[in-house]
Amino acid sequence: MTRHVGIDLAWGTTARTGVAVLDEGGRLVHSSSVVTDAQIDDLLAEHVGTAPVVAAIDAPLVVPNATGMREAERLVTRHFGRFSAGAYPANRANPHFDPPRAECLAHRHGWATDPGVRPDDATSVAVEVYPHPAMVMLFGLDRVLPYKARRGRDVASRTAAWQLLLDHLDRVAGTLLGLPSNPRWAEIRHATATARRPVDLDRLEDEVDAIVCAYLAWLWHHEPERMVVLGTAADGYIVVPGLPDPHEARSRPTTPRRDPDAARRRAVDAVLAEMPMLTPEAAQRLVAIVSGELLA
Repeated sequence: MTRHVGIDLAWGTTARTGVAVLDEGGRLVHSSSVVTDAQIDDLLAEHVGTAPVVAAIDAPLVVPNATGMREAERLVTRHFGRFSAGAYPANRANPHFDPPRAECLAHRHGWATDPGVRPDDATSVAVEVYPHPAMVMLFGLDRVLPYKARRGRDVASRTAAWQLLLDHLDRVAGTLLGLPSNPRWAEIRHATATARRPVDLDRLEDEVDAIVCAYLAWLWHHEPERMVVLGTAADGYIVVPGLPDPHEARSRPTTPRRDPDAARRRAVDAVLAEMPMLTPEAAQRLVAIVSGELLA
């Protein structure tokens, strides 16, 4: 039974790495963040075991060039630069990419890194992805969501962006991933809605990006016709879920389509903020009672 793994991989071994795992049906069975290679390996051993893997890694995977920029990054920037989703150059002059940590991870676990190799019961694969352009295509954005820590972004503005991000994920992938009933997802929604300090949001970035990567791994496995490989196996590549129309005006909405469950989720977050002693499940039940759902 194939596992779909998303890894928001830190370039070095001192920053946090997000890891998310989907089961064979696409349901999110684990998400967290760790630091060391050994911790990543332990998580994979626990939640993947010997099952075949389709992994989507947000980190340079194939980096043969000594200097400069890979063609994959040029192509990403050409297609997605107008959405503020250009790619950072990777080359072997950067010690983090000589060799790339992602390449070492894939080799350690026996994952094929050639995008021409399709996964099956006997073949595990890994591809390089990049969440920002993926979100542009998946969510229909005209600009990347400003949820990450950057100069000039305060907690209030980032919290608003986080709510958009999570609403988009619920809308696009929530049913497949089983997010409405996932306790960890409820904790993430509560933590972002009630954040008071930058660190309250920072500690969740890698984990949620990994969930996006895991969804991309599922798409690579089950809906390959949607996926586009920018670059080559020899020179490096980045996989994206489609390309924007070069003639399309930047007028696509950044707010999600109307979500009938959004009000309920916000109500649960508000209850948890006022009564932090409750579990997410208890808060959901309380909201259901108050709204009359259990009395109908």
